[in-house]
Amino acid sequence: MSYLRFKGFDEGLLCQQIPVLVMEFARVAAVPEEVVKAELLPVIQLTPSPRSLEIFMFPRPQQTHDRIAETLNDLFVHFGYEDVHIFFVPLSPSLYYKEGEPLKEISWLPGFESK
Repeated sequence: MSYLRFKGFDEGLLCQQIPVLVMEFARVAAVPEEVVKAELLPVIQLTPSPRSLEIFMFPRPQQTHDRIAETLNDLFVHFGYEDVHIFFVPLSPSLYYKEGEPLKEISWLPGFESK
């Protein structure tokens, strides 16, 4: 499961762009599009802060994270969003629960082994 959580984006524009963002994220992260969840979080800024994208996902090699960030940043620039901060929040399969049980396998994640 991967979650893309957007903050500070215009809802109408983001809804138009989300199919491309999800498709490209899934391609670079090597995950099926259907496991990518996208959310736009409402934010009340108490101090100035940039637009951001939080990516919750199971860890990958650093170069994969780098390619994901570069690909999404290029798309943001293309869509007219400058200075978007992108950061990853790594998920641990042993601490990710479905129906009260920790994940034991992730069929689409090569090399995943439950501990």
